[in-house]
Amino acid sequence: MTSKRVLVTGGAGFLGSHLCERLIAAGHEVLCVDNFFTGRRANVAALLDNPRFELMRHDVTFPLYVEVDEIYNLACPASPVHYQFDPVQTTKTSVHGAINMLGLAKRTRARIFQASTSEVYGDPAIHPQVESYWGNVNPIGPRSCYDEGKRCAETLFFDYHRQHGLSIKVARIFNTYGPRMHPNDGRVVSNFIVQALEGRDITIYGDGLQTRSFCYVDDLIEGFVRLMATDKEVTGPMNLGNPVEFTMRELAELVIEITGSRSKLVFEPLPVDDPKMRRPDIAYARATLDWEPKVPLKTGLEKTAAYFETILASR
Repeated sequence: MTSKRVLVTGGAGFLGSHLCERLIAAGHEVLCVDNFFTGRRANVAALLDNPRFELMRHDVTFPLYVEVDEIYNLACPASPVHYQFDPVQTTKTSVHGAINMLGLAKRTRARIFQASTSEVYGDPAIHPQVESYWGNVNPIGPRSCYDEGKRCAETLFFDYHRQHGLSIKVARIFNTYGPRMHPNDGRVVSNFIVQALEGRDITIYGDGLQTRSFCYVDDLIEGFVRLMATDKEVTGPMNLGNPVEFTMRELAELVIEITGSRSKLVFEPLPVDDPKMRRPDIAYARATLDWEPKVPLKTGLEKTAAYFETILASR
């Protein structure tokens, strides 16, 4: 295998830090770039002494002048509580960040990967979601900064591909969980586990019958690496996620079982534009990458709960 110099934007975040570890383990040099809005230095602490790893504080809304062979563009807050904190900056990160990273890829002739999202499908009118579905997205709602920012980033990636011949890979990421999730990110897995571990009531929005599919982080990173390694003709967009669906009530009950908590379930109104269903059709990924998630939800939740126990104990 040829060692490459790989840039990972958002590299100190939840997904980015796991990707950096995977790339270092494969023998590559990694330049990890993060502005530390949601990323944390602690996430990559184990890599800091590695001579093939470099950490740089940088915001992708500004150009970056480095020499690299591959770029994974993961920079963007990905949970509603964080991306709605400064919605203008969220859109800038997706759009200006994509422009800057695509410009870098064009100059260096690097292959570039975009971490897109299932949010491009909005509140879907078809189920499960296939890559050819154009989505049902509110362009002016409180989630639009993220949804439309990511949709625009995909547009830019494909225009750079057509206009400049760039080698692009676009992955649409569905709900992913695991160690290094931010405990206060407002996502359902981290919310439920933290509430259960602290013995508080578990908050379910709506009637608890809305569904999500949960992919363990190691499975997702495997999908990233396989997609990046495909022939130039494979551009995506490609769904990466777990096609097994669970209701919010089922998830809450499983978290209570795993943690041994005495938490009760309480129900609150559903947030604006929150999708009722979300499940990927991964036929394209199966056929192209020979990939599908392997880690069962219970196993992944046990590992995630163990991580959060450590985090809460250190507080």
